Amino acid sequence: MDLENQKRVKEFAEQYGPENVVVLLGAAEGEASGLAAETVTNGDPTYAGPLTGVQLGLKVYHVCEPEIKQEIDPAVYEEQVSMMEMVLDVDDIVAEMTAIREQYCKY
Repeated sequence: MDLENQKRVKEFAEQYGPENVVVLLGAAEGEASGLAAETVTNGDPTYAGPLTGVQLGLKVYHVCEPEIKQEIDPAVYEEQVSMMEMVLDVDDIVAEMTAIREQYCKY
């Protein structure tokens, strides 16, 4: 997660309260999704950005997870996500995201 996005997430959590913020990711692989998820839950593991040492504990999901997919209009999902979903290892992404949520999410 780049530094500007870390800054935005931190500002939203401060403005709205971390219990009212959900981060939605769309990275193409489980490892990249996991790194971004860890950043918004436990702090920036690279020690380079605004979330270094900041444990927000935010809820975080990937757009291809079933919980999110069911919340999106099927026509919109088909148009915007389905092509990407066909080439992703969705099981790996779901496993990575679930592990991060179980370990770090507070809300």
